[in-house]
Amino acid sequence: MEFYLPKKFTFRGGVHPSHEKSQTEQLETERFPAPSKVVIPLAQSIGAPANALVKKGDRVRIGQLIGEASGNVSAAVHSSVAGTIISVQPFGHPSGKQITAVEIENDGSEEKIDFEPLKKSWREAAPGELVQKIATCGIVGMGGASFPTHVKLSPPSSKPIDTLIINGAECEPFLTTDHRLMIERTEELLTGVLILKKILHAKNVYIGIEDNKPDAITEINKWLVNSNFSDISLAVLKSKYPQGGEKQLITAITGRKVPSGGLPMDVGCVVQNAHTASVIRDAVIKGFPLFQRVITVTGPAVKSPKNLLVRIGTSVRTILEACDTDFSSAKKIIMGGPMMGLALSGLEIPVIKSTSGLLAYDKITSAEKKYPCINCGFCVSACPVGLVPSRIAKYVSKNLIEEAAGWHLMDCVECGSCAYNCPAKNNLVHYMKLGKYTVHAARAASTK
Repeated sequence: MEFYLPKKFTFRGGVHPSHEKSQTEQLETERFPAPSKVVIPLAQSIGAPANALVKKGDRVRIGQLIGEASGNVSAAVHSSVAGTIISVQPFGHPSGKQITAVEIENDGSEEKIDFEPLKKSWREAAPGELVQKIATCGIVGMGGASFPTHVKLSPPSSKPIDTLIINGAECEPFLTTDHRLMIERTEELLTGVLILKKILHAKNVYIGIEDNKPDAITEINKWLVNSNFSDISLAVLKSKYPQGGEKQLITAITGRKVPSGGLPMDVGCVVQNAHTASVIRDAVIKGFPLFQRVITVTGPAVKSPKNLLVRIGTSVRTILEACDTDFSSAKKIIMGGPMMGLALSGLEIPVIKSTSGLLAYDKITSAEKKYPCINCGFCVSACPVGLVPSRIAKYVSKNLIEEAAGWHLMDCVECGSCAYNCPAKNNLVHYMKLGKYTVHAARAASTK
Protein backbone atom coordinates (compact mmCIF):
# COMPACT_ATOMS: atom_id res chain seq x y z
CA MET A 1 0.00 0.00 0.00
CA GLU A 2 1.30 3.47 -0.88
CA PHE A 3 1.01 6.25 1.68
CA TYR A 4 1.89 9.32 -0.33
CA LEU A 5 -0.26 12.04 -1.80
CA PRO A 6 -1.12 10.97 -5.39
CA LYS A 7 -0.43 14.34 -6.98
CA LYS A 8 3.14 15.21 -8.01
CA PHE A 9 3.92 18.64 -6.61
CA THR A 10 5.92 21.42 -8.21
CA PHE A 11 6.27 25.20 -8.50
CA ARG A 12 6.40 27.85 -11.20
CA GLY A 13 9.76 28.39 -12.92
CA GLY A 14 12.96 26.47 -12.36
CA VAL A 15 15.31 24.60 -14.69
CA HIS A 16 16.29 21.01 -15.45
CA PRO A 17 20.06 20.49 -15.19
CA SER A 18 21.37 16.95 -15.67
CA HIS A 19 21.01 15.01 -12.40
CA GLU A 20 24.51 13.46 -12.43
CA LYS A 21 23.63 11.32 -9.40
CA SER A 22 24.22 7.84 -10.81
CA GLN A 23 27.83 7.73 -9.57
CA THR A 24 26.83 7.66 -5.89
CA GLU A 25 23.07 7.20 -5.46
CA GLN A 26 23.42 3.42 -4.96
CA LEU A 27 26.56 3.59 -2.79
CA GLU A 28 26.09 2.96 0.92
CA THR A 29 27.54 5.56 3.26
CA GLU A 30 31.03 4.72 4.55
CA ARG A 31 32.55 5.94 7.79
CA PHE A 32 35.65 7.99 6.97
CA PRO A 33 38.59 7.52 9.36
CA ALA A 34 39.32 10.39 11.71
CA PRO A 35 42.20 12.47 10.30
CA SER A 36 45.45 13.14 12.15
CA LYS A 37 44.49 16.82 12.46
CA VAL A 38 41.29 18.85 12.20
CA VAL A 39 40.70 22.56 11.79
CA ILE A 40 37.27 23.48 13.19
CA PRO A 41 36.02 26.99 12.35
CA LEU A 42 34.14 28.84 15.07
CA ALA A 43 31.82 30.28 12.39
CA GLN A 44 29.69 27.42 11.08
CA SER A 45 26.27 29.02 10.93
CA ILE A 46 24.49 32.14 9.84
CA GLY A 47 24.90 34.76 12.55
CA ALA A 48 27.69 35.44 15.01
CA PRO A 49 30.65 33.05 15.31
CA ALA A 50 31.09 31.07 18.51
CA ASN A 51 33.48 32.24 21.22
CA ALA A 52 36.49 29.97 21.77
CA LEU A 53 36.51 28.12 25.10
CA VAL A 54 39.92 26.48 24.58
CA LYS A 55 43.50 27.58 24.09
CA LYS A 56 46.78 26.18 22.79
CA GLY A 57 47.91 23.17 24.79
CA ASP A 58 44.49 22.16 26.11
CA ARG A 59 43.39 18.56 25.68
CA VAL A 60 39.90 17.89 24.37
CA ARG A 61 37.69 14.86 23.80
CA ILE A 62 35.23 13.99 21.04
CA GLY A 63 32.04 15.95 21.52
CA GLN A 64 33.55 18.49 23.92
CA LEU A 65 32.28 22.06 23.63
CA ILE A 66 35.11 24.19 22.22
CA GLY A 67 33.08 27.18 21.04
CA GLU A 68 30.17 28.75 22.92
CA ALA A 69 27.35 30.39 20.97
CA SER A 70 27.84 34.15 21.21
CA GLY A 71 24.22 35.18 20.81
CA ASN A 72 20.82 33.87 19.93
CA VAL A 73 21.65 33.58 16.21
CA SER A 74 24.82 31.59 16.71
CA ALA A 75 25.70 27.92 17.11
CA ALA A 76 27.82 25.97 19.58
CA VAL A 77 30.88 24.18 18.18
CA HIS A 78 32.25 20.85 19.41
CA SER A 79 35.45 18.89 18.94
CA SER A 80 35.34 16.07 16.41
CA VAL A 81 38.48 14.30 17.68
CA ALA A 82 40.31 13.66 20.94
CA GLY A 83 43.68 15.36 21.20
CA THR A 84 45.62 18.54 21.89
CA ILE A 85 44.87 22.08 20.75
CA ILE A 86 47.68 23.21 18.42
CA SER A 87 46.38 26.73 17.86
CA VAL A 88 43.36 29.01 17.83
CA GLN A 89 43.86 31.39 14.93
CA PRO A 90 42.47 32.39 11.51
CA PHE A 91 42.38 29.68 8.84
CA GLY A 92 40.93 29.43 5.36
CA HIS A 93 37.15 29.01 5.36
CA PRO A 94 34.76 27.80 2.62
CA SER A 95 33.43 31.37 2.38
CA GLY A 96 36.82 32.49 1.08
CA LYS A 97 37.56 34.48 4.23
CA GLN A 98 40.05 33.88 7.00
CA ILE A 99 37.99 32.77 10.01
CA THR A 100 39.15 31.94 13.53
CA ALA A 101 39.31 28.17 13.96
CA VAL A 102 40.52 25.61 16.49
CA GLU A 103 43.33 23.38 15.22
CA ILE A 104 43.48 20.02 17.01
CA GLU A 105 46.06 17.23 16.75
CA ASN A 106 44.27 13.87 16.97
CA ASP A 107 45.92 11.56 19.51
CA GLY A 108 44.05 8.51 18.18
CA SER A 109 42.47 7.63 21.53
CA GLU A 110 38.90 8.30 20.30
CA GLU A 111 38.05 9.32 23.86
CA LYS A 112 34.55 10.79 24.03
CA ILE A 113 32.78 12.97 26.54
CA ASP A 114 29.87 11.45 28.43
CA PHE A 115 27.05 12.27 26.07
CA GLU A 116 23.95 13.52 27.87
CA PRO A 117 20.61 12.62 26.29
CA LEU A 118 17.42 13.99 27.78
CA LYS A 119 16.72 12.36 31.13
CA LYS A 120 13.14 11.68 30.04
CA SER A 121 11.40 10.45 26.93
CA TRP A 122 11.19 13.11 24.23
CA ARG A 123 7.42 12.51 24.23
CA GLU A 124 7.28 13.63 27.87
CA ALA A 125 9.63 16.60 27.46
CA ALA A 126 8.38 20.14 27.03
CA PRO A 127 9.08 21.77 23.65
CA GLY A 128 11.41 24.25 25.35
CA GLU A 129 13.52 21.42 26.77
CA LEU A 130 13.85 19.86 23.32
CA VAL A 131 14.86 23.17 21.75
CA GLN A 132 17.45 23.74 24.46
CA LYS A 133 19.00 20.31 23.83
CA ILE A 134 19.14 21.05 20.10
CA ALA A 135 20.88 24.37 20.82
CA THR A 136 23.32 22.75 23.25
CA CYS A 137 24.29 20.21 20.59
CA GLY A 138 25.03 22.92 18.02
CA ILE A 139 22.52 21.76 15.39
CA VAL A 140 22.26 23.91 12.26
CA GLY A 141 20.52 23.51 8.91
CA MET A 142 22.38 20.74 7.09
CA GLY A 143 21.09 21.51 3.62
CA GLY A 144 23.55 24.36 3.08
CA ALA A 145 21.89 27.38 4.70
CA SER A 146 23.35 26.56 8.15
CA PHE A 147 20.72 28.58 10.05
CA PRO A 148 20.85 27.75 13.79
CA THR A 149 18.05 25.22 14.21
CA HIS A 150 16.99 26.31 17.68
CA VAL A 151 16.16 29.76 16.29
CA LYS A 152 14.06 28.32 13.48
CA LEU A 153 12.16 26.22 16.02
CA SER A 154 11.30 29.24 18.18
CA PRO A 155 8.82 31.30 16.15
CA PRO A 156 7.04 34.13 18.00
CA SER A 157 3.66 33.31 19.49
CA SER A 158 2.09 35.70 17.00
CA LYS A 159 3.06 33.35 14.16
CA PRO A 160 1.67 29.89 15.00
CA ILE A 161 2.96 27.01 12.88
CA ASP A 162 0.50 24.50 11.49
CA THR A 163 2.68 22.84 8.83
CA LEU A 164 6.10 21.19 9.02
CA ILE A 165 7.81 20.27 5.76
CA ILE A 166 10.88 18.01 5.66
CA ASN A 167 13.07 18.75 2.66
CA GLY A 168 14.20 15.49 1.05
CA ALA A 169 14.24 16.94 -2.46
CA GLU A 170 18.04 17.19 -2.80
CA CYS A 171 17.58 18.91 -6.16
CA GLU A 172 21.24 19.91 -6.67
CA PRO A 173 22.99 17.73 -9.27
CA PHE A 174 25.60 15.20 -8.04
CA LEU A 175 24.58 15.25 -4.34
CA THR A 176 23.12 12.08 -2.81
CA THR A 177 23.64 12.43 0.96
CA ASP A 178 19.97 12.98 1.83
CA HIS A 179 18.99 10.25 -0.62
CA ARG A 180 21.16 7.71 1.17
CA LEU A 181 20.11 8.93 4.60
CA MET A 182 16.41 8.41 3.77
CA ILE A 183 17.21 4.80 2.85
CA GLU A 184 19.81 3.95 5.50
CA ARG A 185 18.46 5.85 8.53
CA THR A 186 14.74 5.93 7.85
CA GLU A 187 13.56 5.28 11.39
CA GLU A 188 15.98 7.84 12.85
CA LEU A 189 14.84 10.42 10.30
CA LEU A 190 11.14 9.84 11.00
CA THR A 191 11.71 9.96 14.75
CA GLY A 192 13.44 13.31 14.29
CA VAL A 193 10.41 14.47 12.30
CA LEU A 194 8.09 13.57 15.19
CA ILE A 195 10.31 15.49 17.61
CA LEU A 196 10.07 18.54 15.34
CA LYS A 197 6.30 18.09 15.11
CA LYS A 198 6.04 18.11 18.89
CA ILE A 199 8.17 21.24 19.25
CA LEU A 200 6.17 23.20 16.69
CA HIS A 201 2.70 21.82 17.54
CA ALA A 202 2.32 21.24 13.79
CA LYS A 203 -0.89 19.60 12.64
CA ASN A 204 0.33 18.85 9.12
CA VAL A 205 3.64 17.11 8.40
CA TYR A 206 5.02 16.36 4.94
CA ILE A 207 8.23 14.82 3.66
CA GLY A 208 8.93 16.13 0.16
CA ILE A 209 10.99 13.81 -2.09
CA GLU A 210 11.67 14.28 -5.81
CA ASP A 211 10.42 11.54 -8.11
CA ASN A 212 13.97 10.69 -9.23
CA LYS A 213 14.48 8.85 -5.90
CA PRO A 214 12.00 5.94 -6.20
CA ASP A 215 13.91 3.73 -3.75
CA ALA A 216 13.76 6.44 -1.07
CA ILE A 217 10.04 6.90 -1.73
CA THR A 218 9.50 3.15 -1.36
CA GLU A 219 11.51 2.96 1.86
CA ILE A 220 9.73 5.91 3.47
CA ASN A 221 6.38 4.39 2.50
CA LYS A 222 7.26 1.14 4.27
CA TRP A 223 7.72 3.02 7.53
CA LEU A 224 4.64 5.20 7.17
CA VAL A 225 2.54 2.02 7.54
CA ASN A 226 3.73 1.98 11.16
CA SER A 227 1.18 3.61 13.45
CA ASN A 228 3.99 5.55 15.16
CA PHE A 229 4.48 7.57 11.97
CA SER A 230 0.90 7.75 10.70
CA ASP A 231 0.78 11.53 11.18
CA ILE A 232 3.42 12.00 8.46
CA SER A 233 2.52 12.32 4.77
CA LEU A 234 4.83 11.83 1.81
CA ALA A 235 4.64 14.39 -0.99
CA VAL A 236 6.27 13.22 -4.22
CA LEU A 237 7.75 16.20 -6.06
CA LYS A 238 8.49 16.65 -9.73
CA SER A 239 12.26 16.68 -10.29
CA LYS A 240 13.19 20.26 -10.99
CA TYR A 241 15.74 22.72 -9.69
CA PRO A 242 15.44 24.48 -7.19
CA GLN A 243 12.66 22.26 -5.84
CA GLY A 244 14.54 22.10 -2.52
CA GLY A 245 14.27 25.85 -1.88
CA GLU A 246 12.07 26.27 1.18
CA LYS A 247 9.77 28.82 -0.41
CA GLN A 248 9.39 26.62 -3.49
CA LEU A 249 8.64 23.60 -1.30
CA ILE A 250 5.99 25.51 0.61
CA THR A 251 4.28 26.65 -2.57
CA ALA A 252 4.51 23.21 -4.21
CA ILE A 253 3.09 21.28 -1.26
CA THR A 254 0.67 23.72 0.40
CA GLY A 255 -0.08 26.27 -2.32
CA ARG A 256 0.88 29.06 0.08
CA LYS A 257 3.22 31.84 -1.02
CA VAL A 258 5.69 33.45 1.35
CA PRO A 259 5.24 37.23 0.99
CA SER A 260 8.00 39.43 -0.39
CA GLY A 261 10.54 40.02 2.37
CA GLY A 262 8.77 37.45 4.54
CA LEU A 263 9.67 34.13 6.12
CA PRO A 264 7.99 30.70 6.03
CA MET A 265 6.58 31.33 9.49
CA ASP A 266 4.52 34.16 7.95
CA VAL A 267 2.41 31.49 6.23
CA GLY A 268 2.41 29.05 9.15
CA CYS A 269 5.21 26.82 7.86
CA VAL A 270 8.64 25.61 8.96
CA VAL A 271 10.95 23.72 6.59
CA GLN A 272 13.74 21.47 7.87
CA ASN A 273 16.25 19.44 5.91
CA ALA A 274 16.07 15.63 6.15
CA HIS A 275 19.66 15.41 7.43
CA THR A 276 18.84 18.00 10.09
CA ALA A 277 15.89 15.94 11.31
CA SER A 278 18.09 12.87 11.74
CA VAL A 279 20.76 14.70 13.78
CA ILE A 280 18.02 16.26 15.91
CA ARG A 281 16.97 12.73 16.82
CA ASP A 282 20.59 11.86 17.69
CA ALA A 283 20.93 14.98 19.84
CA VAL A 284 17.73 14.44 21.80
CA ILE A 285 17.82 10.65 22.23
CA LYS A 286 21.59 10.00 22.28
CA GLY A 287 22.93 13.38 23.39
CA PHE A 288 25.23 13.57 20.35
CA PRO A 289 26.48 17.05 19.46
CA LEU A 290 27.00 17.81 15.78
CA PHE A 291 30.64 16.85 15.15
CA GLN A 292 30.30 14.77 11.98
CA ARG A 293 28.12 14.64 8.88
CA VAL A 294 27.58 12.77 5.61
CA ILE A 295 28.92 14.28 2.38
CA THR A 296 29.00 13.16 -1.26
CA VAL A 297 32.42 13.14 -2.94
CA THR A 298 32.20 12.93 -6.71
CA GLY A 299 32.90 14.68 -10.02
CA PRO A 300 34.79 13.92 -13.24
CA ALA A 301 38.21 14.02 -11.53
CA VAL A 302 37.19 11.63 -8.71
CA LYS A 303 38.01 8.01 -9.56
CA SER A 304 36.23 6.48 -6.54
CA PRO A 305 33.10 8.52 -5.76
CA LYS A 306 31.64 7.91 -2.30
CA ASN A 307 29.12 8.96 0.30
CA LEU A 308 31.13 9.47 3.47
CA LEU A 309 30.45 10.14 7.15
CA VAL A 310 33.27 12.58 7.96
CA ARG A 311 34.40 14.51 11.03
CA ILE A 312 33.88 18.26 10.99
CA GLY A 313 37.25 19.94 10.41
CA THR A 314 38.66 17.30 8.05
CA SER A 315 40.52 18.93 5.17
CA VAL A 316 39.25 18.74 1.61
CA ARG A 317 42.64 17.39 0.52
CA THR A 318 42.46 14.44 2.92
CA ILE A 319 39.02 13.43 1.66
CA LEU A 320 39.78 13.85 -2.04
CA GLU A 321 43.00 11.85 -1.72
CA ALA A 322 41.08 8.98 -0.13
CA CYS A 323 38.65 9.00 -3.08
CA ASP A 324 41.46 8.64 -5.63
CA THR A 325 41.06 12.11 -7.05
CA ASP A 326 43.28 12.82 -10.04
CA PHE A 327 44.82 16.10 -8.88
CA SER A 328 46.79 16.41 -12.10
CA SER A 329 43.54 16.80 -14.02
CA ALA A 330 41.45 18.52 -11.34
CA LYS A 331 40.88 22.13 -12.31
CA LYS A 332 38.13 23.19 -9.91
CA ILE A 333 36.92 22.00 -6.51
CA ILE A 334 33.43 22.94 -5.37
CA MET A 335 32.03 22.55 -1.88
CA GLY A 336 28.31 21.84 -2.17
CA GLY A 337 26.43 21.39 -5.42
CA PRO A 338 27.31 22.83 -8.84
CA MET A 339 24.45 25.34 -8.84
CA MET A 340 24.90 27.02 -5.45
CA GLY A 341 28.16 25.59 -4.16
CA LEU A 342 31.38 27.52 -3.54
CA ALA A 343 34.55 27.13 -5.60
CA LEU A 344 37.38 26.62 -3.11
CA SER A 345 40.59 28.62 -3.03
CA GLY A 346 42.65 25.75 -1.62
CA LEU A 347 42.65 22.12 -0.56
CA GLU A 348 43.27 22.76 3.15
CA ILE A 349 39.77 24.18 3.59
CA PRO A 350 37.89 22.12 6.23
CA VAL A 351 34.53 20.41 6.03
CA ILE A 352 31.97 22.31 8.10
CA LYS A 353 28.46 21.53 9.34
CA SER A 354 26.78 22.74 6.14
CA THR A 355 29.10 20.89 3.74
CA SER A 356 26.89 18.59 1.64
CA GLY A 357 29.46 17.53 -0.93
CA LEU A 358 32.81 17.93 -2.66
CA LEU A 359 32.94 18.04 -6.46
CA ALA A 360 36.19 17.82 -8.43
CA TYR A 361 36.01 18.98 -12.05
CA ASP A 362 38.61 18.09 -14.66
CA LYS A 363 37.98 21.17 -16.77
CA ILE A 364 36.87 24.75 -16.43
CA THR A 365 34.30 26.11 -18.83
CA SER A 366 35.93 28.88 -20.82
CA ALA A 367 34.47 32.32 -20.38
CA GLU A 368 31.94 32.66 -23.15
CA LYS A 369 31.32 35.81 -25.08
CA LYS A 370 28.66 37.87 -23.38
CA TYR A 371 25.96 39.20 -25.65
CA PRO A 372 23.58 42.10 -25.07
CA CYS A 373 20.31 41.23 -23.38
CA ILE A 374 17.51 40.99 -25.95
CA ASN A 375 14.73 40.87 -23.34
CA CYS A 376 13.81 37.31 -24.35
CA GLY A 377 12.31 36.62 -20.93
CA PHE A 378 14.05 33.26 -20.44
CA CYS A 379 15.38 34.40 -17.05
CA VAL A 380 11.90 35.48 -16.01
CA SER A 381 10.38 32.11 -16.92
CA ALA A 382 13.12 30.30 -14.98
CA CYS A 383 13.04 32.42 -11.81
CA PRO A 384 11.24 30.45 -9.08
CA VAL A 385 10.50 33.66 -7.18
CA GLY A 386 8.91 35.47 -10.10
CA LEU A 387 11.53 38.20 -10.46
CA VAL A 388 12.79 39.95 -13.60
CA PRO A 389 16.53 39.18 -13.22
CA SER A 390 17.59 40.95 -16.42
CA ARG A 391 16.08 44.24 -15.25
CA ILE A 392 17.56 43.95 -11.76
CA ALA A 393 21.00 43.11 -13.20
CA LYS A 394 20.91 46.20 -15.41
CA TYR A 395 20.16 48.42 -12.43
CA VAL A 396 22.92 46.86 -10.32
CA SER A 397 25.45 47.17 -13.17
CA LYS A 398 24.75 50.92 -13.20
CA ASN A 399 24.88 51.11 -9.39
CA LEU A 400 21.20 52.00 -9.22
CA ILE A 401 20.71 49.90 -6.11
CA GLU A 402 17.51 51.54 -4.88
CA GLU A 403 15.87 50.87 -8.23
CA ALA A 404 17.07 47.25 -8.10
CA ALA A 405 15.67 46.88 -4.59
CA GLY A 406 12.37 48.26 -5.87
CA TRP A 407 12.23 45.31 -8.26
CA HIS A 408 12.53 42.96 -5.25
CA LEU A 409 16.26 42.29 -5.47
CA MET A 410 16.30 41.09 -1.86
CA ASP A 411 13.83 38.29 -2.65
CA CYS A 412 16.40 36.59 -4.91
CA VAL A 413 17.40 33.16 -3.55
CA GLU A 414 20.61 33.06 -5.64
CA CYS A 415 19.70 29.67 -7.10
CA GLY A 416 21.31 30.43 -10.48
CA SER A 417 18.33 29.37 -12.59
CA CYS A 418 18.31 32.70 -14.43
CA ALA A 419 21.96 32.50 -15.49
CA TYR A 420 21.57 28.83 -16.42
CA ASN A 421 18.71 29.76 -18.75
CA CYS A 422 20.23 32.93 -20.25
CA PRO A 423 21.05 32.57 -23.99
CA ALA A 424 23.16 35.75 -23.86
CA LYS A 425 25.42 34.11 -21.23
CA ASN A 426 24.98 37.01 -18.81
CA ASN A 427 26.15 36.16 -15.30
CA LEU A 428 22.95 37.37 -13.71
CA VAL A 429 23.65 35.76 -10.31
CA HIS A 430 26.79 37.88 -9.99
CA TYR A 431 24.71 41.03 -10.17
CA MET A 432 22.14 39.67 -7.74
CA LYS A 433 24.80 38.87 -5.17
CA LEU A 434 26.60 42.17 -5.72
CA GLY A 435 23.37 44.11 -5.33
CA LYS A 436 22.37 42.27 -2.17
CA TYR A 437 25.84 42.72 -0.71
CA THR A 438 25.63 46.46 -1.38
CA VAL A 439 22.23 46.69 0.31
CA HIS A 440 23.41 44.75 3.38
CA ALA A 441 26.57 46.87 3.63
CA ALA A 442 24.53 50.07 3.46
CA ARG A 443 22.16 48.84 6.15
CA ALA A 444 25.04 47.83 8.41
CA ALA A 445 26.71 51.22 7.96
CA SER A 446 23.49 53.04 8.82
CA THR A 447 23.23 51.26 12.17
CA LYS A 448 26.70 52.24 13.34
